[in-house]
Parts: sequence; C-alpha cells; structure tokens
Amino acid sequence: MSRRGVNEQSRPTYSRFAKALQRLRRDEVFGGVRQGPSAADGRTLRPQRETPDGSRWCPECKDRQANQRVPKNRASTTGYGGYCKPCHNAKGKATYERLYGSTREYHLRRRYGITGTDFDEMVEAQGGTCAVCDQKPEHVDHDHETGMVRGILCFNCNQALGNVRDDPAVLQGLIDYLGRHRRKTLRIVVEEYLAPDGVIFEYLSSHRSA
Repeated sequence: MSRRGVNEQSRPTYSRFAKALQRLRRDEVFGGVRQGPSAADGRTLRPQRETPDGSRWCPECKDRQANQRVPKNRASTTGYGGYCKPCHNAKGKATYERLYGSTREYHLRRRYGITGTDFDEMVEAQGGTCAVCDQKPEHVDHDHETGMVRGILCFNCNQALGNVRDDPAVLQGLIDYLGRHRRKTLRIVVEEYLAPDGVIFEYLSSHRSA
C-alpha cells in the first residue's frame, strides 16, 4: 500500500493496456489463440521436455532445477522465469555491463537517476567523506517524498535516517535524550567522586539548563 492508501500495483499500467491490445489484434488476425507451427507444414517441431512436478528446465545450464531455484515472473503463463536464478543473474549482469558498462552504473541510473560520474563528483564535493560524519561514503541518500538525491552517506548514517523515517522531530528527541543522560551521568560522577564538598556540583547545577 502507498502512503495515500492506494495499492500502486492495482493501478492500470501501460504494459497491461499493451497486452490487452495485443490480444485483440491476435483475435482479429488469427481468430483466437495463435497456433504454433505443425508437422503438417513441413516444419520440425522441437520436442517438449518433460520435467517432474516442482521443477523447471533451464536452457542455459541445460539441467532441471527445483522451482525454488527459478525466479518468479508474473508475466509468464507458468509464473516462473525462463532460467534458473544463477543463470538469470549471470545473463542480467552481462546485459547491464554491455549496455551500461557495469551493474553499478545501471542501478545508479535506474534507482536515483544519476551516473557513476555524478556519484564521484558528489563525494568529492563532500571532501571525500560521508556528508554527515568522517566515515567512508558508500550509499546514495535521497528524499523519499520527492525522489531527489541529497548526498552520499556512510552505512551507519544512512541506516540511522532510515530508522527514524527522516523525521527531524525524532532526531531532535534523540539528541535531547542523549543530552539528558549525559548530564545525569556527569552529575553522578562529580557528586560521588570529584566534589565531595559540593562546590563543583553546585556550579554544574547552576548551568544545567545551558
């Protein structure tokens, strides 16, 4: 469900309309489901491979694979892809490298609309470190409302923003929480170990609100 309470997957998409139009054209041309080539036409038919229930045939590695090792595909009549997962991933990687140069370049463009050069320039503009701390920048941070890229963060900072849902009120609450407990700890240390006469404790008490 989206944040507006509408299931995005239930909305009509271009691909659904395209498939419906394709079916209409097929019915007009062939009068229904198109029949495949037959032996009567003088064509050699490839025998269909028999696979036990719960398994699929992978034409790339030429072996039977359990359904759990085959990616699902809702567009397929069988509900499964045409290759096992290792072959599917290998073919996808080869395609990304052929079209985009690397899988990293593909994912940066697809997810965030930036290139690898854009990524490197943002890191350089940040001084070669995370935009928040001095750790190694590895993850693209973007606004989930607008989709705009904000900067390159380290793993911990990126994870922290995700955990608080980018809510400044929660972040400020955490800052206040740490401040309260830090002052409490300092008070105990000073009172019990450093200032038995209460002089330093009295000084800190007068500056607690600072």
